[in-house]
Amino acid sequence: MLDHLIRGATVVDGTGGPSYPADLGIRDGRIAVVAEPGTLTEEAVTTEDATGLVLAPGFVDPHTHYDAQLFWDPYATPSMNHGVTTVAGGNCGFTLAPLHPGRPEDADYTRRMMSRVEGMALKALEEGVDWTWSSFREYLDALEGRIAVNAGFMVGHCALRRHVMGADAIGGQPTPEQLDAMLALFHDAMDAGAWGLSTTQSATHSDGDGQPVASRHALPEELLALSRAVGEHEGTQLEAIVAGCLDQFADEEIELLVDMTATAGRPLNWNVLTIDAAVPERVPRQLVPSERARRAGGRIVALTMPILTPMNMSLGTFCALNLIPGWGDILALPVPERIERLRDAGTRAEMLRRADSKEAGVFRRLADFGRYVIGDTYSEANEGLTGRVVRDIAAERGLDPFHCLVEICAADELRTVLWPMPTDNDPGSWALRRETWEHEDVMLGGSDAGAHLDRMCGAPYTTRFIGDCLRGRRLVTLERAVKMLTDDPARLFGLRERGRIEEGFHADLVLFDPERIDAGPATLVHDLPGDSPRLDSRAIGIVSVRVNGVETLRDDKVTGAVPGTVLRSGRDTRTVSTV
Repeated sequence: MLDHLIRGATVVDGTGGPSYPADLGIRDGRIAVVAEPGTLTEEAVTTEDATGLVLAPGFVDPHTHYDAQLFWDPYATPSMNHGVTTVAGGNCGFTLAPLHPGRPEDADYTRRMMSRVEGMALKALEEGVDWTWSSFREYLDALEGRIAVNAGFMVGHCALRRHVMGADAIGGQPTPEQLDAMLALFHDAMDAGAWGLSTTQSATHSDGDGQPVASRHALPEELLALSRAVGEHEGTQLEAIVAGCLDQFADEEIELLVDMTATAGRPLNWNVLTIDAAVPERVPRQLVPSERARRAGGRIVALTMPILTPMNMSLGTFCALNLIPGWGDILALPVPERIERLRDAGTRAEMLRRADSKEAGVFRRLADFGRYVIGDTYSEANEGLTGRVVRDIAAERGLDPFHCLVEICAADELRTVLWPMPTDNDPGSWALRRETWEHEDVMLGGSDAGAHLDRMCGAPYTTRFIGDCLRGRRLVTLERAVKMLTDDPARLFGLRERGRIEEGFHADLVLFDPERIDAGPATLVHDLPGDSPRLDSRAIGIVSVRVNGVETLRDDKVTGAVPGTVLRSGRDTRTVSTV
């Protein structure tokens, strides 16, 4: 007997092939049978009619930071609401394990680092996670049996360094003995099922003390030793962030990434490739590592988002504006002093000069303050400004846009939420995206879901992209879009029997209405531990989500079931060839 039978669905199976009508039966967490409609005679415990609906494999998000959130939110919301059934965590060099058992202060350091570098609310980290593990195995075991999605995790380089070197991980180099200890710790994590190594060399990544995070101090010899260790385990990967990921790679960064993947003999992915027709030379430059890696026997994959994910800004809390050269020191001042400095015409002029200079790189796009939209406000003086564009307000007040923005924020004691309008929403940029998606080493993803919770909401990229493909720009077909969200990432990670609708595969499934599928606007809610805020977006047109055959979501409401699996390398992943 089947556990569940879905009748009359339009199946888009993840292979990229044409859709077809079918009945699908589930038994023991797997797809037991896919047959022509009306031909199945086997009885089922439950049955549903899916006429007019699309049945697809569950979406796979290749870049998330759900490492902490899964402890208080096993449903990985809002990702699961938007059809995601498998998430990859532990990215960018940051994980919650391993933790040194003899140094309880390491947990506090990790919480403050994650709060600063990944925008996770400190109260949520303190109140929502029990921090009882030491080894990476204990961390994975703490999640087993209590999550609704499938989740696999890289090992963060920063945690490895901190565990072995303590405070010397910041600024220091490991002795030969310490490097051996780091490698032993890393091998133990991969034996437990870690997916591989994640690391960062990006200048934007600083810890809770404002210092460069631990992995930024590693020399190439250390990175290559860890990469070599990755290659000694089945079903493993590399993920790396360098400064050039934000704009354009330097030659030495290309060399490092190529050496890492070639040494490991494993794929390496990086996040995120931004595509803008105004900077046409960026994409070719960013794909040079992929071309060189293939010649060297490795593979480097660039993740890119198929939607524009807005990120809000604030002069009151840490955000991307702090990363503009010369801005960080001013925006780190106590609020009264910060307001005083920002109101000084000379200070503003120098800030604008730095923001428009070559050294600002990709952050130059943030300096067009006339294009900012005012979000939430908190004072009587700012009533009626929400939703208005700064250039219009500035014209009314006879001020330049940045001066106008400063005065608005000062009235709110710098709590004002600011939304910069995207500069890359033109037809030329969308045409360039469509062309870039065809590259063999470009893959959709990079939501950062679980991080920067009050600043951005990238999780809905799945539903928004499919809705755009069906009723918007129609850049690719539905069949191609589903493959890009399912089979492509599943194959990159070597997931066993996931990513397609095929008999014998795990029944990770999403059922949706093609006439309605979309994502609602991001809204600020206070539902994290400690009443901390985050941005959320409702899914539209998602009828049902199943993980390992069990329904976890129906009509945008979680069912309470937690059938997810902690996906472990080797057992749940196979080695992906780089040649």
